[in-house]
Amino acid sequence: MSNMIRCKVLIVEDDPGICTFLKATLVAAGYDVIVVTSGQGALDMVSSHCPDCVLLDLGLPDMDGNQIIRSMRQWTRTPIVVISARSMEEDKALALDLGADDYVTKPFGAIELLARIRAALRHTRTTAEAGEIALTGSYHVGELEIDYRKHRVYRGGVDVKLTPNEYRIVALLGRHAGRVLTYKTMLKELWGPSASSDNKILRVHMAGIRRKIEPDPNEPRYIFTEVGVGYRMAEDDISQSSD
Repeated sequence: MSNMIRCKVLIVEDDPGICTFLKATLVAAGYDVIVVTSGQGALDMVSSHCPDCVLLDLGLPDMDGNQIIRSMRQWTRTPIVVISARSMEEDKALALDLGADDYVTKPFGAIELLARIRAALRHTRTTAEAGEIALTGSYHVGELEIDYRKHRVYRGGVDVKLTPNEYRIVALLGRHAGRVLTYKTMLKELWGPSASSDNKILRVHMAGIRRKIEPDPNEPRYIFTEVGVGYRMAEDDISQSSD
């Protein structure tokens, strides 16, 4: 992670013990760290210090963390990784739909947290190029390849022959590899704002996709289900090798 060693991370957390753990973990990993304990303090610090990533607790003393996500997404794409004791699927889906890049449930380990931060930073840095990548680039992980120019998906060099809708789903997930996309986000992106909120259509298509791209559909390697929330594509080999 030498290319990210001076990234600045803002910790928004009012629990002193967790703050101490987070700061020590991030400093040891080479990040510059700022700590605030309130929602208003977080908004002020984001606007004045422009951190590269925000670690956000939802249960703050002056406002709910979701208000911060909603406010930030009106004017900045700074990656937000939620760290929260709220483990209900509805809480995760709401934060992600509002614009959080990831959601980590307390308690969590340092290795997992650092990996989530790296993924959020990578995703944000490639967002500006996403349209061009989708048209001309490719995605590789293991034996799986998405060729965006040809609109084809290959496994082990063999075209898996996805249907048009199956390809659109895989291409969308590939463009956001490493990030959880909620059912709501995917339905809106694939079928427009008036699409039904019923995710059954996604589950049906995903079953077909996994039969074609996964060596064992019951033990997926490429597309993972975040139960009750959405789907996440494995990070591509190039991103993983850059750490």
